[in-house]
Amino acid sequence: MWRIWKLYDPLRAMVVQGIFLFALAALIHLILLSTPTYNWLDGPNAAATKASKAAPAATAPAQK
Repeated sequence: MWRIWKLYDPLRAMVVQGIFLFALAALIHLILLSTPTYNWLDGPNAAATKASKAAPAATAPAQK
């Protein structure tokens, strides 16, 4: 194992690994925020609220 660290600088390897893991975490969070199910900023019922505001006539009972 020590021969691997003779090839690579340990500090540089840890910095690159940290940058990669931060970018991966940011990418995963942005993907989750773009879905209606896992968007924790808008709340759990944001998709239902948007749908009811878009088509209020569809949810109202028909008048005779």
